[in-house]
Amino acid sequence: MQPRNRATDHYEHLLAEHYSWMFGVSAQAKAAEQRELLLRLDVVRGELAVDLGAGSGFQSMALADIGFTRILAIDTSARLLEELRRNCGDRAVETIHHDMMNVSQHVAPGTADVVVCMGDTLPHLPARELVRQLFSEVLRVLRPGGRFVLTFRDLSVELHGVDRFIPVRSAADKIMTCFLEYGREAVTVHDLIHVREGDSWKLLKSSYPKLRLATEEVRQNLQDVGFEIYAQQVARGMSVLAMRRRP
Repeated sequence: MQPRNRATDHYEHLLAEHYSWMFGVSAQAKAAEQRELLLRLDVVRGELAVDLGAGSGFQSMALADIGFTRILAIDTSARLLEELRRNCGDRAVETIHHDMMNVSQHVAPGTADVVVCMGDTLPHLPARELVRQLFSEVLRVLRPGGRFVLTFRDLSVELHGVDRFIPVRSAADKIMTCFLEYGREAVTVHDLIHVREGDSWKLLKSSYPKLRLATEEVRQNLQDVGFEIYAQQVARGMSVLAMRRRP
């Protein structure tokens, strides 16, 4: 049985409400940024695109604006999927409230032109062995030559002392900070959100683990299941890998 995903609970009880606010720009501006990244990675228009861990829709919007005629957006947060539907407007995006590990239940083998798993979604998996399993599922649903674009934060290098306190964003009525607690396999991310209520502040707090995935480890897993990696870079502190399924 698949282990319980504490990240799902964290989003449900705290983070989903504040997720889009964290970025400090509009959803449309974030989508435009993601569109440019995907184009640089040679993702061009096609029929079917799949967005794993779609959140509030930045990548789904980008894929629609590139020209894909059908986009499936999969996420475990009903709240974020509702926000995605508002953000996407009349774009051809279909939402699926499900775990991304079950992508092959919604996409027939060999039919997707591109699959993306972006933001920092991959380390949210509840167990390390699921990483390769997910990659195998993605390979299965891609057509020969289809693309897979992955971004994630490499947490393999441990921070110490006060460097573990990360300011996320601050505004007149909200301040968000996260604190990182390092374990051998995962980093426990403690999200602390202060929200102004009248003349006082209310503290909202929750935590969840993120896998400590090194970029080279992820590359090896991708190659082991059969992907051909054609691009690698770092963008805004995130590791970016672009792969294709061999013909």
